[in-house]
Amino acid sequence: MPYNEGLGRIINIVHQANGVHIPLTNAQAVTFSVFEDDGSQIITLKESIDGASEQDLAVIDRLHKGPGVGGTWTLVTQAAAATFDLADDTTNDTVVFTVGAEQLSAGFNCVEVSNDAGTGVVAIIHELKEQRAPANLPSSVV
Repeated sequence: MPYNEGLGRIINIVHQANGVHIPLTNAQAVTFSVFEDDGSQIITLKESIDGASEQDLAVIDRLHKGPGVGGTWTLVTQAAAATFDLADDTTNDTVVFTVGAEQLSAGFNCVEVSNDAGTGVVAIIHELKEQRAPANLPSSVV
């Protein structure tokens, strides 16, 4: 596998991941980039068992926000919760945060993020347990 190909070697990606169950059975973490171009968004995080038995996952305590066109990232902290509200922020419309497989409840293996716009969620699955050619990656959704 050529070194310059990160897909399959170090990451897998789901570009339209809003409301999609991302399994962490083949990776140790997933970083979500959530975008909504109106200066306000509510993000909800859930966990599931293969897409079933869904429940809130209250681990969002540290994230970064920034402009969608690039610029400076700002650290945001909050008490661990299953939601984050980027209320009326006219400068920042992108939020990025990471969920590790070890943060899931016992027996749970999938993570789902949704925002109130219904779009704009990218899942970057990383720390892959096995490196494979992109065509041989297991499905990154349930």
